[in-house]
Amino acid sequence: MKYFESAISTPIVSSATFAYENSQEGEDIFAGKSPKPLYARMGNPTSSVLEEKLSKMEGGIATIATSSGMGAITMSIMSLCSSGDEIISIGGLFGGSYALMSQTLPRFGIKTHFLSCDEIELIESKITDNTKIIFCESIGNPSLRLPNLQAIGKIASKYGIAFIVDNTISPIVIKPFEYGADVVIYSTTKIISGNSSALGGASIYKKVEKDDKFHTPRYKFLEPFIKKLNAKALIGCSKKRALRDLGMSANAHSSYQTLLGLETLELRTQQINNSCEIVAKFLDEHNIDVNHPSLKKHKDNELYKKSYQNGCGSMITIDMKTKEKAFDFLNNSKLFILTANIGDSRTLALHMESTIYCDFTFEEKRFLGITSGLVRISIGLEDPKVICEDILHSYRLSN
Repeated sequence: MKYFESAISTPIVSSATFAYENSQEGEDIFAGKSPKPLYARMGNPTSSVLEEKLSKMEGGIATIATSSGMGAITMSIMSLCSSGDEIISIGGLFGGSYALMSQTLPRFGIKTHFLSCDEIELIESKITDNTKIIFCESIGNPSLRLPNLQAIGKIASKYGIAFIVDNTISPIVIKPFEYGADVVIYSTTKIISGNSSALGGASIYKKVEKDDKFHTPRYKFLEPFIKKLNAKALIGCSKKRALRDLGMSANAHSSYQTLLGLETLELRTQQINNSCEIVAKFLDEHNIDVNHPSLKKHKDNELYKKSYQNGCGSMITIDMKTKEKAFDFLNNSKLFILTANIGDSRTLALHMESTIYCDFTFEEKRFLGITSGLVRISIGLEDPKVICEDILHSYRLSN
């Protein structure tokens, strides 16, 4: 045990279960009176270290590490929603999140109202007694639309509705709790891990305050959790209403690899966000149809300058107009790794319509900003000059 305590690198505890010193300790652990591990489906000592660090990074009271980003989203939604409840989702969503809300949740009687970033004034008209969650991504993936987090947060606060923000693309630079978020979600697979070696996710929770929105009739089901856990009621609710029964638990090895990525997150974020602006500006100057909020032509450029001064993640998109040109562009690159991931140390790229969004209708793709020639590029740590030269060369070969 002393060896573990003095280890510089977090020990990997790969046990599926844990022994209790005696029967009383077993009772205390299951009652939540002891912090010792219960069973790996409910948490792991290695994952606990990751959870503690993510809580401090984000300014939350506690975190639950999960097996993936979609696991974190599903856990957070299913812990707060039941059949007959409603969600309001704002902005262009990652394909997996949209599929969850448009295809899977309706099978369980949970309805989602989808609004664009330009329809914030419609949010209040969609709120009913059954509305449990207002959801958005801090930066749309891959639409690159920026929701007005401050305005959305004020509406959520006014009506006493849980505000969940998927901040996967912009850890550190965007702080959703400052805008009134109650839960901040990450796919830690992306830039937090940073090298495509560890699948994982996390839900980070705010402190439940005395007499706040979670003490109202809208969240009556939280009463036993508030009575037992006070400020950490949302954590208990997620663990008992979702994690325990659906099993989206993180494993120790992925948590360890994620911890390694977390050590360099700030440095990588600074370089990649800076490179994104350089690359986007260069491509725009060369009359390539590039999309990034730092460009004056972008719909959300003013919001970007006001609230996203330190960047908005690794993504840019290029519209090659047709699938054929997009394929040529990707195949001509000597730099791109073609894969369905973002936030890596290496530059990644993907044609969106033929992959992640291949099963969606034309109307759905249009709402989510997916066109036939859309290519998503996740800028890596390579010299931005090299990235610019490769993209320009590939583009010219494709036209």
